[in-house]
Amino acid sequence: MIVAGFGFRSAATVQSLADAFVIAGSKTIDAIATADDKSKQVAFVTFAKTIGARIIPISALNLAQTETPTKSQASQTHRDTGSVAEAAALAAIGKGAKLLAPRSISQDRMATCAIAQGPKT
Repeated sequence: MIVAGFGFRSAATVQSLADAFVIAGSKTIDAIATADDKSKQVAFVTFAKTIGARIIPISALNLAQTETPTKSQASQTHRDTGSVAEAAALAAIGKGAKLLAPRSISQDRMATCAIAQGPKT
């Protein structure tokens, strides 16, 4: 299973998300994941439909409990994790997950994307 995790600002656009995804390597993925309170934002839902991916919402507790290689002060302050994108990708897969691509930042700096892989489910 391969999941692209996303962190993004409220003002992020579909293009912001797509840009971060491309910079991260835009692998063939099974799903996209983000914080559950962001998972229904229009740009995110539209992006998911555009690439044909299902959405996996991740709870704040799961984001906070997932160790990430990136240590962003903004993510730590606002979401209690070093990287929302990395934590979302890893938490969506669970046990056995590993990052294929660490957090990449969109050119407009509105979105981040990380890609993780784990056992088939």
